[in-house]
Amino acid sequence: MYWIVVGDVHESTDAFAHIPEAAEASALIISGDLTNRGGTEQADHVLATARAANPNVLAQVGNMDEPALTTYFSSLGVNIHREARLLAPGVALMGVGYSTRTPFNTPSEADEADMAAWLDETHAKALALAGASGHVLAVIHNAPHGAGLDRLANGMNVGSTAVRAFLERAQPEVCVCGHIHEGVGEARLGRCHVINTGLFADGGYVRVELTDAGLTASLEHI
Repeated sequence: MYWIVVGDVHESTDAFAHIPEAAEASALIISGDLTNRGGTEQADHVLATARAANPNVLAQVGNMDEPALTTYFSSLGVNIHREARLLAPGVALMGVGYSTRTPFNTPSEADEADMAAWLDETHAKALALAGASGHVLAVIHNAPHGAGLDRLANGMNVGSTAVRAFLERAQPEVCVCGHIHEGVGEARLGRCHVINTGLFADGGYVRVELTDAGLTASLEHI
């Protein structure tokens, strides 16, 4: 059993048709930034294209999506922002979208304190579903600070300190993030395997698989 996670679509949907493992995946999960400051019309186009690759699509808003899309996604039954879902017995998904503050006044931003609270409350929901010995997949739009996945071209680290602290403390087995396109890659924070998928138009996606040893993840490219 496996799941495909993508992010930072920004309305560039061509790559959905070229993910070789998409059709057989248990779900196709979008970590945020479906649009470019867009609303339901733009999001619907992204969701429809994703569903052509796999009918079981889950999604959450990133900072470049209008906040009202959370309610819209909930009405469609696909929202994961501040929600947890049981993906399989003993395997829970937790989602936190938005980003922390940026210089660009994007539509869906939050303070670090709010981000920290969202992470904790959503993790508690995931643990309740997965059980004490279960597995948690965290899909968090904002990359953690200073783990090598949030570095801009100028070398600045601009990720979230709240996300970093949460991952170090909670230790979900896998965290898939995005937001900082230049930060595509992988890192380890304790036992947590953290992957930034990068810009979807560049062909990056993550395959998360349930094995006898737990959740494993790999960064793939089309």
